[in-house]
Amino acid sequence: MSEHLSHIKDGAAHMVNVEHKADSRRTARAEVQVHFSEEIWAKLKESNFDHGKGSIVQTATIAGIMGAKKTSELIPLCHPLAINQCELEFKELPNGWRIESSVRITGKTGVEMEALTAASVAALTVYDMCKALGHQIEITGLHLLNKTGGKSDYAR
Repeated sequence: MSEHLSHIKDGAAHMVNVEHKADSRRTARAEVQVHFSEEIWAKLKESNFDHGKGSIVQTATIAGIMGAKKTSELIPLCHPLAINQCELEFKELPNGWRIESSVRITGKTGVEMEALTAASVAALTVYDMCKALGHQIEITGLHLLNKTGGKSDYAR
């Protein structure tokens, strides 16, 4: 763990200078869960997760990928990155989904924020597409699962 906050210098916010770093392969995986009431989940399953606005899973997947690509536009001190790959996987839970995002680049800085943003935006898209059935929808447990590359690796 670092002894200081890398985005604070002399008490002010700043973008970390990465020009001296060598490019390396960097990956990150994050997850979030979306839980529904039993009634909403039953309706979603009955419709094969296609609820009027189109496929919930496919729409949320595209939104998550777009979120990863636009992370630097949302999080002020993130560097814009040329993402090599972004994938989202939906795993069914008893009354919802566990959404896992995976992001890869070859670059000078990590992709943790991109993985977290991808998972978040996918979950928010699910909420948006399903809220017409009711607001008994809960998004929980957003966290980084692991990251590789850079100074150190991390695994939860």
